[in-house]
Amino acid sequence: MALPPRKEVKHYNEPGHAHEMTFTCQNRLPMLDRDRTREWLRDAIIRARDLHHLELWAYVFMPEHAHLFFLPLQRVYDMSLIGKSIKQPVARRATNWLRKNAPAFLEQLKIVRPGERIEYRFWLQGPGYDRNATEPKTAWEMVNYFHENPVRRGLVKRAIDWTWSSARQYAGLDGVFLEMNGRPPDPPL
Repeated sequence: MALPPRKEVKHYNEPGHAHEMTFTCQNRLPMLDRDRTREWLRDAIIRARDLHHLELWAYVFMPEHAHLFFLPLQRVYDMSLIGKSIKQPVARRATNWLRKNAPAFLEQLKIVRPGERIEYRFWLQGPGYDRNATEPKTAWEMVNYFHENPVRRGLVKRAIDWTWSSARQYAGLDGVFLEMNGRPPDPPL
């Protein structure tokens, strides 16, 4: 299969801006529907959070995509590097696992590069979606959007029932899959 043109996404690496990032699985396959894969993604986010000094404000892992919302704490940062440090380890682990345990499934991830070089993609090509947020009201709208995503899709009746989001931590419940280390500022009254 020939590759489509690469989608260009402009990252705005502005100090004090929070970022909503969305990563989508190749061919929108539900590759995040297994605990092991979600755990790989969680582990990559934790490493990126520590490496890049991020405050994680919210997240949701859906079967075929993930949303993250975080604030880079360093004045100088690179969203491209942050995205790569999250996506690449998951892709490597998943591809290696599939080679050993489900090689036939790899065909669904196969991409033929120029020169007939074969590559396997876990994520859709490109950096994913990146949206800056500067206003507290907008930030809280993003948090609520994330938390309601599984409800809108009919996966659960209440946001707190979806284990793979930050909704449980915001509600003060146990069983939090990925601990957040920050939250958006409250909007002005």
